[in-house]
Amino acid sequence: MRRKMAAGNWKMNGLQDNLAELEALAQSYGDADCDILICPPATLIHRASSVCGDGIAIGGQDCHNAETGAHTGDISAQMLKDAGATHVILGHSERREDHNESDNHVRLKARAAIESGLKVVICCGESLEERETNNTLDIIGGQLAGSIPDQVTGENLVVAYEPIWAIGTGKVPTLDQIGDVHDFIRARLVRRFGDGVGLSTRILYGGSVKPSNAADIFGVSNVDGALVGGASLKAEDFGQIIAALASS
Repeated sequence: MRRKMAAGNWKMNGLQDNLAELEALAQSYGDADCDILICPPATLIHRASSVCGDGIAIGGQDCHNAETGAHTGDISAQMLKDAGATHVILGHSERREDHNESDNHVRLKARAAIESGLKVVICCGESLEERETNNTLDIIGGQLAGSIPDQVTGENLVVAYEPIWAIGTGKVPTLDQIGDVHDFIRARLVRRFGDGVGLSTRILYGGSVKPSNAADIFGVSNVDGALVGGASLKAEDFGQIIAALASS
């Protein structure tokens, strides 16, 4: 049985004062019947892990594929773990677009993260043009094949489907469209890794998830939770999403 997960990606948001939101979240939802993951900016990882305790996992938003070296401004997987992170998001569309990250870059980072003892949340998703030209499943299939390393297990891998055109826009695919992609991802994972990994890996949906639509999304086939952006910055909003997931 896959345990559900509510993951929050704070992106480039959050200062020390925002840790009060995490504290409130931990107090109210730390014992919820699902896993909770918050990925704040790197500057807050150590303090966030101290504030949250065991009820909420803390993750990074990216890492380098090298352990150490002359990579100014980058953070290694070992550094994330040393700061208190247990997870890392990789291959988010904003990294792929803003930093020209290829599937191979994501795969190398994921392998380094797993070797350092981190769990990886690997993102995939199509653009609006790819959706409108009916290329969604081809794009997703290519990203899965190129971005996920062979070393994954159902314990250290989470896949997040985030249609690029729905991130932060308020636009949401139909429930049937979400289900089609999640079913496709599940089938591809099973085909490549077998039932053990394929059926135990959690698949999250991301893209304008909010309290008003969370329950409907969580009722879709093979949706094991959500990767949430803006709505994860406020304990009240994210708490409602967690509550919807825990009761789904």
